[in-house]
Amino acid sequence: MSEAEPAPASAPEAVAAAVLDALNATDSNGTEALNATAKFVATPEGTALAYGSLVFMALLPIFFGALRSVTCSKSKELGENGYDSGFRNASDMPETITSRDAARFPIIASCTLFGLYLFFKVFSQEYINLLLSVYFFVLGVLALSHTMSPLMSAIFPASFPNKQYQLLFTQGSGESKEEIVNYEFDTKNLVCLVISSVVGVWYLFKKHWIANNLFGLAFALNGVELLHLNNVSTGCILLGGLFVYDVFWVFGTNVMVTVAKSFEAPIKLVFPQDLLEKGLEASNFAMLGLGDIVIPGIFIALLLRFDVSLKKNSRTYFYSSFLAYIFGLGLTIFVMHTFKHAQPALLYLVPACVGFPVIVALLKGELTEMFRYEETSPEEAETKDDSSDSEKKDQ
Repeated sequence: MSEAEPAPASAPEAVAAAVLDALNATDSNGTEALNATAKFVATPEGTALAYGSLVFMALLPIFFGALRSVTCSKSKELGENGYDSGFRNASDMPETITSRDAARFPIIASCTLFGLYLFFKVFSQEYINLLLSVYFFVLGVLALSHTMSPLMSAIFPASFPNKQYQLLFTQGSGESKEEIVNYEFDTKNLVCLVISSVVGVWYLFKKHWIANNLFGLAFALNGVELLHLNNVSTGCILLGGLFVYDVFWVFGTNVMVTVAKSFEAPIKLVFPQDLLEKGLEASNFAMLGLGDIVIPGIFIALLLRFDVSLKKNSRTYFYSSFLAYIFGLGLTIFVMHTFKHAQPALLYLVPACVGFPVIVALLKGELTEMFRYEETSPEEAETKDDSSDSEKKDQ
């Protein structure tokens, strides 16, 4: 993943950063993913409700994030061709993951994970989690606000007085004036921000599991929407690298388990197994890390955009990979429940999400076409345009 720009992050940039931090931090999938507190013996009904709810919650950001990624991609293409892209801010543009980014990601994630492990060993867990709570409070509010924005636009009537605003910070004066922040928003965005802030305060002071899940779903959905793989080969590199990363840090060391137990942040979805007994105050949770949602999700979203590019009015690759994800997650739950041991979910999700679409492509004779499908980042598109302009001038 490209490093964050030095300019202050706007909502989508903060969302992408939050997702990356979540994935790099613990990738909770392998540590206590779908794992309940050891001393609590859940009822069959409570277990089924918890696991079923986690699967359902995992599918929501993948499905809707993939649909929104198509809109992002179309808007990006319009912007590259000189048309009005629909993005009021350049930061609303999705970020493209290249093969180089994908190859580096497991290494960066491993270094970050081990760094957090050392931090928790050396420094007080209480103070570190206090800083993390404030950090994720800000990012969570921005992520949830960005997630709610399209819904608010549909809810508010056309007669609603929707005023436009612009937040502008500059440095210097005259010709040397430089923009630090230039962000446009409207009244509907402000309403979303207020509602998200209420949820943020709830999470900050209560750490309630519902508030945690609202933030987690927002992070996951925005991650699937805004993080774009440039081609299927890059997706295979990323998923393959994180497959090894997940298995190593779960089965090879206790680092991920230690970090996940110490790390208090909305980087995982949780659902209580004792909900039927204790209601909303339940406290024995099954868990699923955001890494298990976002990493396969951005690959599934890429396949949906490939389906759209074929212009056949079918979503064969999207549905096959979506069903493969359900199968892989179900297999994770089955193995975990059978052996009573936390499982690295990517161990099962990666072969399923990659294998199913590849088999479908082989059967349809479109394997070459699928691997040739390419999406370019705005920077690459600009470079290509400059190169073509230079060639025209030379001719």
